[in-house]
Amino acid sequence: MLVTIERDGPVAIVTLNRPEAMNALSRALRAELAQAMREIARDGGVRCVVLTGAGERAFTAGLDLKELGSDTSNLGAANASGAEENPVKAIEQCPQPVIGAINGVAITGGFEVALACDILIASENARFADTHARVGIMPGWGLSQKLSRIIGIGRAKELSLSGNFLGAETALAWGLVNRVVAAANLVPIAKQLAHEIASADPAMVQAYKRLIDDGYARPFGEAMALEHATTSAANRKVSAEEVEARRLAVMERGRGQAG
Repeated sequence: MLVTIERDGPVAIVTLNRPEAMNALSRALRAELAQAMREIARDGGVRCVVLTGAGERAFTAGLDLKELGSDTSNLGAANASGAEENPVKAIEQCPQPVIGAINGVAITGGFEVALACDILIASENARFADTHARVGIMPGWGLSQKLSRIIGIGRAKELSLSGNFLGAETALAWGLVNRVVAAANLVPIAKQLAHEIASADPAMVQAYKRLIDDGYARPFGEAMALEHATTSAANRKVSAEEVEARRLAVMERGRGQAG
């Protein structure tokens, strides 16, 4: 299997499983990843997802250039707008939060797969690169727009126009990833965070994720209006008893956290 799914209670661990080719996104792997994410999206028992790559060399090296070198007709399918064919769209449309555990290089299309995740945790081996300009293929999975919104337009242009690699520590300093951890601890730490997210009410988590994403895609004023309309409707349905019970649970959980 080119994509494996492992269950750890309410957490699904999805692994790109083509390490001999640096988990390159062949047409078959793209199809399996899109299918895996669609299946998870429909699974009410999954509350959070960890997405990673097999081995320590690569999260994914992006589109399989050897495959494209013999047949570029497959580029149209790669850029398909539907979640049935486009793995990035399938990740983006997944209602459960997706944590990207970046175990190695994430290059070009692989960088775009990483940016589709909600949260990124990088191993010390992680490196990011956008080589679209050098390969001669324009990005079709959102990299040209997402990256500048995350790290700033100047840094995004530096990366995308040079094709240079960005190391894990610099990615952390630039706000691209949430944290950098030892390679051996990457998936365990990602799973721990996934379980923490999974311990919250899943309907609330999914609604909040959707509100953040929908607002982020709009101008600030429209996003604030969206929040007001959404939360006014939702909060009217919350009872005082529910608030009190959850307040006590939050206080108890807080006592057990170091900070």
